Amino acid sequence: MCNICNAIVSYKGGRTTLTVYRVPHFRHATPDFFQPARLSFRLGYIFSYNLLQFCGHTWILTNTIIRFFTFGQDAIADTFYAIGLVMSLCQLLSILELFHIADGIEEAKLLPRLIQVLEKNLLLIMLILLEEFQSKPVVCVQLFFWNILDLLRYPHEVLCVIDTPFTVMLWARYTLWIPVYVLSVITEGVTIYQAMLDIEQEASAMQNSTDSSPSQQQFVLTASVPLLALGASFTVWQSLKERQHQLERWTKKTKKK
Repeated sequence: MCNICNAIVSYKGGRTTLTVYRVPHFRHATPDFFQPARLSFRLGYIFSYNLLQFCGHTWILTNTIIRFFTFGQDAIADTFYAIGLVMSLCQLLSILELFHIADGIEEAKLLPRLIQVLEKNLLLIMLILLEEFQSKPVVCVQLFFWNILDLLRYPHEVLCVIDTPFTVMLWARYTLWIPVYVLSVITEGVTIYQAMLDIEQEASAMQNSTDSSPSQQQFVLTASVPLLALGASFTVWQSLKERQHQLERWTKKTKKK
Protein backbone atom coordinates (compact mmCIF):
# COMPACT_ATOMS: atom_id res chain seq x y z
CA MET A 1 0.00 0.00 0.00
CA CYS A 2 1.49 3.31 -1.01
CA ASN A 3 1.51 6.41 1.11
CA ILE A 4 0.19 9.82 0.11
CA CYS A 5 2.74 12.58 -0.22
CA ASN A 6 1.85 16.20 0.55
CA ALA A 7 3.96 19.17 -0.41
CA ILE A 8 4.18 22.68 1.05
CA VAL A 9 5.84 25.53 -0.81
CA SER A 10 7.10 28.39 1.39
CA TYR A 11 8.85 31.65 0.50
CA LYS A 12 11.31 33.06 3.04
CA GLY A 13 14.32 35.35 2.73
CA GLY A 14 14.13 35.51 -1.05
CA ARG A 15 14.34 31.71 -1.36
CA THR A 16 11.61 29.27 -2.24
CA THR A 17 11.53 26.09 -0.17
CA LEU A 18 9.65 22.93 -1.13
CA THR A 19 8.83 20.63 1.81
CA VAL A 20 7.54 17.12 1.11
CA TYR A 21 6.15 14.91 3.89
CA ARG A 22 4.28 11.65 4.05
CA VAL A 23 0.93 10.90 5.67
CA PRO A 24 -0.68 7.52 6.31
CA HIS A 25 -2.83 5.84 3.70
CA PHE A 26 -6.16 7.63 3.06
CA ARG A 27 -8.12 4.69 4.41
CA HIS A 28 -6.55 5.12 7.83
CA ALA A 29 -6.75 8.91 7.71
CA THR A 30 -10.46 9.01 6.88
CA PRO A 31 -11.80 8.83 10.50
CA ASP A 32 -9.56 11.73 11.59
CA PHE A 33 -10.57 13.65 8.49
CA PHE A 34 -14.28 13.43 9.30
CA GLN A 35 -13.95 13.73 13.09
CA PRO A 36 -14.29 17.56 13.27
CA ALA A 37 -17.43 17.46 11.11
CA ARG A 38 -18.88 14.65 13.22
CA LEU A 39 -18.06 16.53 16.41
CA SER A 40 -19.65 19.74 15.15
CA PHE A 41 -22.77 17.84 14.12
CA ARG A 42 -23.13 16.33 17.59
CA LEU A 43 -22.65 19.72 19.24
CA GLY A 44 -25.08 21.35 16.83
CA TYR A 45 -27.66 18.67 17.48
CA ILE A 46 -27.49 18.78 21.29
CA PHE A 47 -27.47 22.59 21.22
CA SER A 48 -30.56 22.64 18.99
CA TYR A 49 -32.32 20.10 21.19
CA ASN A 50 -31.71 21.99 24.44
CA LEU A 51 -32.64 25.29 22.80
CA LEU A 52 -35.86 23.78 21.45
CA GLN A 53 -36.81 22.48 24.88
CA PHE A 54 -36.01 25.85 26.44
CA CYS A 55 -38.15 27.70 23.88
CA GLY A 56 -41.02 25.24 24.35
CA HIS A 57 -41.07 25.58 28.14
CA THR A 58 -40.65 29.35 27.90
CA TRP A 59 -43.75 29.46 25.70
CA ILE A 60 -45.64 27.31 28.24
CA LEU A 61 -44.72 29.58 31.15
CA THR A 62 -45.51 32.75 29.19
CA ASN A 63 -48.86 31.36 28.05
CA THR A 64 -49.77 30.29 31.59
CA ILE A 65 -48.93 33.68 33.11
CA ILE A 66 -50.76 35.66 30.41
CA ARG A 67 -53.87 33.49 30.71
CA PHE A 68 -53.86 33.77 34.51
CA PHE A 69 -53.67 37.56 34.44
CA THR A 70 -56.30 37.72 31.68
CA PHE A 71 -58.90 35.24 32.96
CA GLY A 72 -57.98 34.97 36.63
CA GLN A 73 -58.85 31.76 38.45
CA ASP A 74 -61.00 30.65 35.51
CA ALA A 75 -57.78 29.98 33.60
CA ILE A 76 -56.80 27.23 36.07
CA ALA A 77 -59.61 24.91 34.98
CA ASP A 78 -58.56 24.73 31.33
CA THR A 79 -54.78 25.01 31.75
CA PHE A 80 -54.28 21.47 30.49
CA TYR A 81 -56.33 22.19 27.36
CA ALA A 82 -54.24 25.30 26.64
CA ILE A 83 -50.71 23.97 27.18
CA GLY A 84 -51.20 20.19 27.34
CA LEU A 85 -50.21 19.59 23.72
CA VAL A 86 -46.93 21.51 23.91
CA MET A 87 -46.14 20.00 27.31
CA SER A 88 -46.81 16.51 25.93
CA LEU A 89 -44.48 17.14 22.98
CA CYS A 90 -41.71 18.43 25.25
CA GLN A 91 -42.01 15.45 27.58
CA LEU A 92 -42.13 13.05 24.64
CA LEU A 93 -38.96 14.57 23.24
CA SER A 94 -37.30 14.18 26.64
CA ILE A 95 -37.11 10.44 25.95
CA LEU A 96 -34.28 11.28 23.55
CA GLU A 97 -32.19 12.35 26.53
CA LEU A 98 -31.81 8.72 27.52
CA PHE A 99 -30.14 8.06 24.16
CA HIS A 100 -28.02 11.20 24.57
CA ILE A 101 -26.61 9.89 27.84
CA ALA A 102 -26.14 6.36 26.51
CA ASP A 103 -24.34 7.66 23.42
CA GLY A 104 -22.12 10.01 25.41
CA ILE A 105 -23.47 13.24 23.90
CA GLU A 106 -24.59 14.40 27.35
CA GLU A 107 -22.67 13.80 30.57
CA ALA A 108 -25.22 12.70 33.17
CA LYS A 109 -26.34 9.67 35.16
CA LEU A 110 -28.71 7.45 33.21
CA LEU A 111 -30.83 6.03 36.04
CA PRO A 112 -31.93 9.33 37.65
CA ARG A 113 -32.83 10.74 34.24
CA LEU A 114 -34.76 7.55 33.43
CA ILE A 115 -36.76 7.94 36.65
CA GLN A 116 -37.59 11.56 35.86
CA VAL A 117 -38.65 10.81 32.29
CA LEU A 118 -40.80 7.84 33.32
CA GLU A 119 -42.58 9.58 36.20
CA LYS A 120 -43.46 12.58 34.06
CA ASN A 121 -44.59 10.68 30.98
CA LEU A 122 -46.59 8.05 32.90
CA LEU A 123 -48.38 10.70 34.94
CA LEU A 124 -49.00 12.69 31.79
CA ILE A 125 -50.57 9.62 30.16
CA MET A 126 -52.83 9.28 33.22
CA LEU A 127 -53.92 12.90 32.86
CA ILE A 128 -54.69 12.38 29.18
CA LEU A 129 -56.82 9.31 29.93
CA LEU A 130 -58.72 10.96 32.81
CA GLU A 131 -60.33 13.81 30.88
CA GLU A 132 -62.61 14.92 33.73
CA PHE A 133 -59.64 15.17 36.07
CA GLN A 134 -57.75 17.61 33.81
CA SER A 135 -59.67 20.62 35.16
CA LYS A 136 -58.49 20.08 38.77
CA PRO A 137 -56.32 22.87 40.26
CA VAL A 138 -53.66 20.33 41.25
CA VAL A 139 -53.09 19.60 37.55
CA CYS A 140 -52.27 23.26 36.93
CA VAL A 141 -49.84 23.25 39.86
CA GLN A 142 -48.25 20.04 38.59
CA LEU A 143 -47.68 21.40 35.10
CA PHE A 144 -46.26 24.60 36.60
CA PHE A 145 -43.66 22.70 38.66
CA TRP A 146 -42.67 20.57 35.66
CA ASN A 147 -42.24 23.73 33.64
CA ILE A 148 -40.06 25.41 36.28
CA LEU A 149 -37.89 22.29 36.65
CA ASP A 150 -37.08 22.23 32.95
CA LEU A 151 -36.52 25.98 32.80
CA LEU A 152 -33.93 25.60 35.56
CA ARG A 153 -32.12 22.87 33.62
CA TYR A 154 -32.16 23.61 29.88
CA PRO A 155 -30.61 27.14 29.95
CA HIS A 156 -27.64 25.71 31.85
CA GLU A 157 -27.35 22.87 29.33
CA VAL A 158 -27.35 25.36 26.44
CA LEU A 159 -24.58 27.42 28.06
CA CYS A 160 -22.52 24.29 28.76
CA VAL A 161 -22.71 23.23 25.11
CA ILE A 162 -21.18 26.52 23.98
CA ASP A 163 -18.68 26.32 26.87
CA THR A 164 -19.87 29.50 28.60
CA PRO A 165 -21.22 28.37 32.00
CA PHE A 166 -22.83 31.05 34.13
CA THR A 167 -22.66 31.11 37.93
CA VAL A 168 -26.35 31.88 38.45
CA MET A 169 -27.42 29.15 36.03
CA LEU A 170 -25.06 26.69 37.71
CA TRP A 171 -26.59 27.49 41.10
CA ALA A 172 -30.13 27.24 39.73
CA ARG A 173 -29.41 23.92 38.02
CA TYR A 174 -27.74 22.08 40.89
CA THR A 175 -29.06 23.85 44.02
CA LEU A 176 -32.44 25.45 43.38
CA TRP A 177 -33.52 22.52 41.21
CA ILE A 178 -33.51 20.07 44.15
CA PRO A 179 -36.19 21.70 46.39
CA VAL A 180 -38.33 22.44 43.34
CA TYR A 181 -38.08 18.77 42.37
CA VAL A 182 -39.14 17.72 45.88
CA LEU A 183 -42.19 20.01 45.65
CA SER A 184 -42.95 18.56 42.21
CA VAL A 185 -42.84 14.99 43.55
CA ILE A 186 -45.13 15.94 46.45
CA THR A 187 -47.54 17.46 43.94
CA GLU A 188 -47.37 14.27 41.88
CA GLY A 189 -48.34 12.27 44.97
CA VAL A 190 -51.29 14.61 45.62
CA THR A 191 -52.31 14.32 41.98
CA ILE A 192 -52.28 10.53 42.14
CA TYR A 193 -54.23 10.56 45.42
CA GLN A 194 -56.94 12.84 44.05
CA ALA A 195 -57.13 10.76 40.88
CA MET A 196 -57.65 7.66 43.01
CA LEU A 197 -60.49 9.40 44.87
CA ASP A 198 -62.15 10.38 41.59
CA ILE A 199 -61.85 6.86 40.23
CA GLU A 200 -63.28 5.45 43.47
CA GLN A 201 -66.25 7.82 43.33
CA GLU A 202 -66.81 6.97 39.69
CA ALA A 203 -66.66 3.26 40.48
CA SER A 204 -69.18 3.58 43.32
CA ALA A 205 -71.54 5.57 41.13
CA MET A 206 -71.47 3.07 38.28
CA GLN A 207 -74.51 0.84 38.05
CA ASN A 208 -72.68 -1.84 36.06
CA SER A 209 -70.46 -3.48 38.69
CA THR A 210 -68.98 -5.93 36.17
CA ASP A 211 -66.82 -3.21 34.66
CA SER A 212 -63.40 -3.70 36.23
CA SER A 213 -61.50 -0.89 34.52
CA PRO A 214 -61.83 1.61 37.42
CA SER A 215 -60.50 -0.95 39.91
CA GLN A 216 -57.59 -1.73 37.61
CA GLN A 217 -56.78 1.96 37.26
CA GLN A 218 -56.93 2.38 41.03
CA PHE A 219 -54.61 -0.59 41.52
CA VAL A 220 -52.07 0.86 39.09
CA LEU A 221 -52.15 4.25 40.81
CA THR A 222 -51.82 2.67 44.26
CA ALA A 223 -48.79 0.66 43.13
CA SER A 224 -47.18 3.74 41.60
CA VAL A 225 -47.06 5.69 44.89
CA PRO A 226 -44.26 3.68 46.61
CA LEU A 227 -42.38 3.49 43.31
CA LEU A 228 -42.63 7.26 42.99
CA ALA A 229 -41.31 7.77 46.52
CA LEU A 230 -38.43 5.33 45.98
CA GLY A 231 -37.46 6.82 42.63
CA ALA A 232 -37.66 10.38 43.93
CA SER A 233 -35.48 9.55 46.95
CA PHE A 234 -32.83 8.03 44.69
CA THR A 235 -32.98 11.03 42.33
CA VAL A 236 -32.55 13.52 45.19
CA TRP A 237 -29.60 11.51 46.54
CA GLN A 238 -27.91 11.47 43.14
CA SER A 239 -28.68 15.18 42.63
CA LEU A 240 -26.98 16.05 45.92
CA LYS A 241 -23.90 14.07 44.90
CA GLU A 242 -23.87 15.74 41.48
CA ARG A 243 -24.25 19.15 43.13
CA GLN A 244 -21.22 18.51 45.34
CA HIS A 245 -19.22 17.33 42.34
CA GLN A 246 -20.13 20.36 40.22
CA LEU A 247 -19.36 22.78 43.05
CA GLU A 248 -15.92 21.22 43.53
CA ARG A 249 -15.20 21.49 39.80
CA TRP A 250 -16.33 25.12 39.75
CA THR A 251 -14.19 25.95 42.81
CA LYS A 252 -11.10 24.41 41.22
CA LYS A 253 -11.73 26.24 37.96
CA THR A 254 -12.16 29.55 39.81
CA LYS A 255 -8.92 29.07 41.76
CA LYS A 256 -6.96 28.40 38.55
CA LYS A 257 -8.12 31.72 37.15
